[in-house]
This record gives sequence, structure tokens and C-alpha cells, in this order.
Amino acid sequence: MIITEDQSEKSTETILELQDVSIFQKQSLVLNHVSLDVKNGEFVYLIGKTGSGKSSFMKTLYGDLPLKKGTGHIVGFDLKKLREKDIPFLRRKLGIVFQDFKLLPDRTIHKNLNFVLKATGWRDQAKMDLQIQDVLEKVGMKTKGFKFPHELSGGEQQRVAIARALLNDPELILADEPTGNLDPQTSVEVMKVLQDINKAGRTILMATHDYALILKYPSKTLKCDGNKVFEVVQRAV
Repeated sequence: MIITEDQSEKSTETILELQDVSIFQKQSLVLNHVSLDVKNGEFVYLIGKTGSGKSSFMKTLYGDLPLKKGTGHIVGFDLKKLREKDIPFLRRKLGIVFQDFKLLPDRTIHKNLNFVLKATGWRDQAKMDLQIQDVLEKVGMKTKGFKFPHELSGGEQQRVAIARALLNDPELILADEPTGNLDPQTSVEVMKVLQDINKAGRTILMATHDYALILKYPSKTLKCDGNKVFEVVQRAV
């Protein structure tokens, strides 16, 4: 098989790169001397105990915490030079999945997703409807668009949250403890959805403390510990 230069560059393209980064919560140093790179198409875990800095790390990547020290580039944005007005454009190129779903309770799933599309500049309702159908189908929720969040199980709500993250065809998905509020069986079902999305070519960085999932679906793993982030080798049991 001959790989063209364009294909080769795409497959090894760095989508996230940090060099000697320090991460702060207000004035408190959370992580220090962080250097890493994530390539296009990778699935990367970020593990560590509660309070080890995983969420602060994620918040820095999507512009919720400013990068004060070191250099960082994510989906073409320079985190050091990121201005307030740039953040909505950065987040359109990222898909963010939270532990607590963050669905709007006063509207149906379809209207939840429609709200996001409108907020990110979509105007053609027919195209919006097609996009909503497409992302719901990808997460196995095609028939649930008319339901309200409270009518869905936790696992179903998280599938919708993943669908929401896919709406703008993101270059990188940041999943912050996406199975944290789910039972083990439901966690596996949600993990399968994320695995399928990754196999379709999307890059995923997932913060988790669910070691059973990591052993079941081994992949590149970064660990937050002692104010550092470093790669660890997961050994199958």
C-alpha cells in the first residue's frame, strides 16, 4: 500500500501539544512541567485520583482556565494567546462531554441539540434537523429525540451528551469523567459508543478514574500524580 504524503501527514498530525506547561486554579499550582502530544485519531486516557488535576487540565484545554506558563496548541489554537473572543471558535472545534450531562431539562432532546446548533451559527433548519438525526443515530438514540431528559436513563442522557459533542464535527473530543455517574454495565455501553466514534477517525481524550474500563479497552494512558502528568503502561490482567 502506498501512503501519499497528505495521508501520512494527516495520520501523524499532532492535534494537541503542550510544552513545559504549568496549570493553575487561581493562584494555586495544580500541575507543573507538563509536556505531551496527542496525534490525530488517538484515544488517550487521563487518569488520577480525585483532586489530582484532571479537571483543571481539561478546563485549560477548552479555555476555561488560562494558560499562564509554557506553550500549548490545540486544534490549531495557541492556548497562550487565547483571547476571550476566541473561546467560542475553539469550542466549535472541540466536542466536550461532561460527567453530569448538562442537558437543558425544559426541552426535548431534539430541541437541546437544536439550541446548540443555533448558538454555534447554524441557520438552515432542514440541515439542522438532518445533523441532529445523524448524531443521534451514531449514539443509538435515533428514536429518542422527542423525549425530555428526565424521561431518559443516565446512560441514555450521556449518549445524548456525546451526540451533542459531535454536532459540529469536532477535531477532538474531550470527555471529562463521562462514565462517572453511571453503573458498570451502562459505563461499558457508553464506552462502546466512544470506541466506535474513535474507530471512525475522531480523536478522544478521556479523563476517568474507572480502571476497569481502561483494562477492558486498553489505550495510551496519561496519569496525573504529584503535580505531574506522565505516560503509564497499562498491563492487561
